[in-house]
Amino acid sequence: MGAGHKRAPLLNPPPQVQDHGENHCMTDPKEIIRAAAESIERISLVSSATASATLTSMGVNNTFIDGPVTRTPGRSITGPVLTLQFLPKREDQIAGEGDENVAKQTALWQVLQRVQPGDVIAVDARGQTKTGCFGEMLLTYLAARGGLGIVVDGSIRDSAEATALDIGIWTRGVTPNYATQTTLSPWDFNVPISCGEALVIPGDVVIADDDGAVVVPAALIDKVADKALEHEDWERFSRIKLTEGGDLMKYYPLDEEAQAEFQQWKLSNN
Repeated sequence: MGAGHKRAPLLNPPPQVQDHGENHCMTDPKEIIRAAAESIERISLVSSATASATLTSMGVNNTFIDGPVTRTPGRSITGPVLTLQFLPKREDQIAGEGDENVAKQTALWQVLQRVQPGDVIAVDARGQTKTGCFGEMLLTYLAARGGLGIVVDGSIRDSAEATALDIGIWTRGVTPNYATQTTLSPWDFNVPISCGEALVIPGDVVIADDDGAVVVPAALIDKVADKALEHEDWERFSRIKLTEGGDLMKYYPLDEEAQAEFQQWKLSNN
């Protein structure tokens, strides 16, 4: 920052954004409720494709986060989700054009300070790709806190350095711009958001892999895991049979005769 350049203040801080420091008490209204570790461990065995299909079979549609694609191929993550909401910037609400320090007074810093090991951050950036919602430094901090990764309905900057970190990254694009440089600003966090036109509620679980990201409602995590793991079991059996040249009509999906074979296969492989 040049000599004499003073940090511009936030004129009207977004609602509910308060600085609690690095440690937050249990009464923090912005803290999320995380699923039990055992539940997260079980559902982490489920792919995004199986989770999406399972949720649809349960009557829960529109769980695919459309738009963000992997920037870290081969990596998959599953974890409870914190949310970050960007809104259009308006000068009576945020001042300091050209000053990166303005972002320190917003929800962006606040959500990062609440990350716990195993967490994922989902970002509603309105599908806009000019704004860099995160950069290398903030994602370095996320990784150091044990965060698993981010799913951004928008862009990040410092993409080469960011993708070298030990986290998963899903975004619509990349940009050279920082978080408050263009037409959006971090407004609130740990509120329900639209991410890739899917509803994401803080405490839900996000499953993300090379096929994309899917949100699993918090109340359905165990039911989805039970049904999805059964599905993946029969798909393993089906894959073996198809590899052996088995009849496609019989083995995918399994017909009645193949189902009986599958049950015998399960018994012999347990």
